[in-house]
Amino acid sequence: MLVTGKELIKILKRDGWELDRITGSHHILKKKDKTLSVPVHSNRDIPNGTMNAILKQAGLK
Repeated sequence: MLVTGKELIKILKRDGWELDRITGSHHILKKKDKTLSVPVHSNRDIPNGTMNAILKQAGLK
């Protein structure tokens, strides 16, 4: 499943994650005491390994 950073952020927001700040091309999301960093590089897809790591950290995988 290939998605862009923007699409992944939408998925995470539906799960209750909130945008905390944007540092360069990385969007930092928070939920309770957890923090995630999602790379957003124009319309490029996030590599599978990176996306799987983010989903695992978010508890969605």
